[in-house]
Amino acid sequence: MKFGKLEDITEIRFELPEDHPDTHKILVAAARNTDIRMGGTMWNIPAWVGKWYPSGTRSAGFLRSYAQLFPTIELNATHYRTPTVETIRKWADETPESFLFCPKWPQGITHYRRFRNCEAATDQFLEAVHAFGSRLGPCFIQLPSQIGPSAAPALMDYLLVLPEDLHVAVEFRHPDWFTGEHSAAEEIWHLMAERAVTSVISDTAGRRDAVHMRLTSQHAIVRFGGNALHASDYRRLDDWASRVADWSARGLQSFHLWMHQPDSLLSPDTCVLFADAWHRATGRSAVRPVRPDRATLFG
Repeated sequence: MKFGKLEDITEIRFELPEDHPDTHKILVAAARNTDIRMGGTMWNIPAWVGKWYPSGTRSAGFLRSYAQLFPTIELNATHYRTPTVETIRKWADETPESFLFCPKWPQGITHYRRFRNCEAATDQFLEAVHAFGSRLGPCFIQLPSQIGPSAAPALMDYLLVLPEDLHVAVEFRHPDWFTGEHSAAEEIWHLMAERAVTSVISDTAGRRDAVHMRLTSQHAIVRFGGNALHASDYRRLDDWASRVADWSARGLQSFHLWMHQPDSLLSPDTCVLFADAWHRATGRSAVRPVRPDRATLFG
């Protein structure tokens, strides 16, 4: 995740902000055994062969091996090109029934057409991702950094015509979405809460405003921009485990944590760290990556 990436993080304060007041309005249910899912952003990582993938794994087997490590993936491939229904069915068949693909909305809709005149592209995307069947997780709309609340009318019209049974999430990036000072932005936030559209939180060094802590549904999604297991990553994961434990006690249904580390190489290690932090915070377990050579002992 290049968004908010900094080379020097020595002066960054990574403490999580207090919950937004709207979060307190959303989380009003009884305590839950929250569905905790951690994952990365790609499965085509040859460097994991022999470390996280079994020795000798060929590229054709990478997805199957990935799905043995993680229960979910932030599927960026759909952002650049909508796969065919046949491809998506093949991907689904290579994963366990409990696995969830979380596809990113096509950039042709979000970045280029900016939600205008994109009916055909939207229909194509929705038809494709529905081929995941029970393996379809949240589908998230990522707005580019240069799109502020002036785009709110187009986004509102777009959200209103999406199927209500589709779990949609939105990631904002322009600073004006987070200030609370723009009425158009607030209308979008309120619409999201009314329709249970999940807000994506981006935790990255250079954009602490994007750690908005404003939930709009009983689901939380965090895109975690790590710093190659710098000491701050450990503290941040502990903080997230504590915060999600609090949200869980107030009814949070699910939590997706998508790890972004340089070249994705340390994403499994980062997931293990969060699983440990979650266990310390709650006494409960979360699905964690297990190295192939340890699967018989700890799997």
